[in-house]
Amino acid sequence: MKEIDKIALIYIKDKKILTTLSKGKDTYYLPGGKREKNEKDEDTLVRECKEELTIDIDINSIKYYGTFEAQAHGKAEGIIVKMTCYIANFTGKIQPSSEIQEVRWLGYNDLNLISPVDRLIFKDLFENGLIK
Repeated sequence: MKEIDKIALIYIKDKKILTTLSKGKDTYYLPGGKREKNEKDEDTLVRECKEELTIDIDINSIKYYGTFEAQAHGKAEGIIVKMTCYIANFTGKIQPSSEIQEVRWLGYNDLNLISPVDRLIFKDLFENGLIK
């Protein structure tokens, strides 16, 4: 079984969660991405959030939320994405970078817009009363 190792930021405001739409894609994802060789989770989170949203993660505020696994969106059957999620504070203004087409706040009613692994995360956040 092939596994894609990804790190994601969970950022919630007014019971909605921040998501991104990459250029040329039709599905929203939590901000984050794949770990580079020998990178720690925190390093991946900081780098990806800077690349996608032009924000600076406060490394001291990073808290583990959970790890979720599902069939990778748009990949061959049996390729699993493992998404390790963190909550963190940051400085800077959220702005989509050149690789991001749109930043959007989504809720539990928007499951049709997101990837299978993100649906698991949204369901968990909803059941814990963090999003609506």
